[in-house]
Amino acid sequence: MSRYLVGVAYSTAAIALAAQWTAGKIALASIPPFELATMRFVIASAALLSIALITRTPLPVRRWRPIAVAAAFGFFGFNALAFLGLRLTPASDSAIIIPTTIPVATGVLATLVHEKLSSPRIVGFAIASIGAAIVIAGGQQIGTELSTARLTGDLLELASAISWAVCLTVSALVVRSESVLGFVTLASLFGTAFLFPFGFLEHGYGDVPAWTAASWLGLGILAVISTVVAFLIFFWAVRTFGPSRGALISYLAPVAGLLLAFAVLGERPLPLQLVGAVVVLVGVRLVVGRTAMVASSTRPSPA
Repeated sequence: MSRYLVGVAYSTAAIALAAQWTAGKIALASIPPFELATMRFVIASAALLSIALITRTPLPVRRWRPIAVAAAFGFFGFNALAFLGLRLTPASDSAIIIPTTIPVATGVLATLVHEKLSSPRIVGFAIASIGAAIVIAGGQQIGTELSTARLTGDLLELASAISWAVCLTVSALVVRSESVLGFVTLASLFGTAFLFPFGFLEHGYGDVPAWTAASWLGLGILAVISTVVAFLIFFWAVRTFGPSRGALISYLAPVAGLLLAFAVLGERPLPLQLVGAVVVLVGVRLVVGRTAMVASSTRPSPA
């Protein structure tokens, strides 16, 4: 597999994930958080099932237990905790905590599925974490006040990132022998079932006819681009390179967010953000470069 193809795949997933924040903000204008999360996976599940039927990809029903666990942590837990945290803490806190925590937490948890946490990877994770923080903090004017609500929100965001890391680690055990499409489809169905009851704590889905066209557009982007496209690539990376290296996509999301803001909104990145983007790419290159070196050294020579 060429480095170019891997780079395109990772960049596409990062852009798709970065789009979810803009799409989510648009959708939340008239859709409550839990109803939004539920409908996101309702639409995504319908699209994934259609693709599975067209491609005749079977669902790994016999592996439903680990898939249900992965969905409980990644599809339900991540969304629920992230939304609750956003109600209590600034978006800038969430943007710093989530992309910097997911790869590190996944790298640690991946040792449970026999992935080695080597020194070069630890250094790469550390550098990329610093770069992601610079990218996001460089464009924010974060106040110095500290409140109990904000601290609670930050802890919820931290828990959501760890929840996604657990999902990636568990999913690695499934996608080793099952198709990525089958796994994501079944996990999305489980996620929909887990989230659905929580919508009744808001408006019970009785407000659906009142949702605006802009909110539906945001929901559509969130479901198709940031879920179907992003998740299929994300878990393909987990299957191909392991959970910790697949999680590197999270580091690229803030950088992709800068590009989207420039291309779509005309927002120019600040110099400090550009510096942070370079630092992120350096950290990712350290980890991926180590992977490529090991892969090339283990590849058999032609006869």
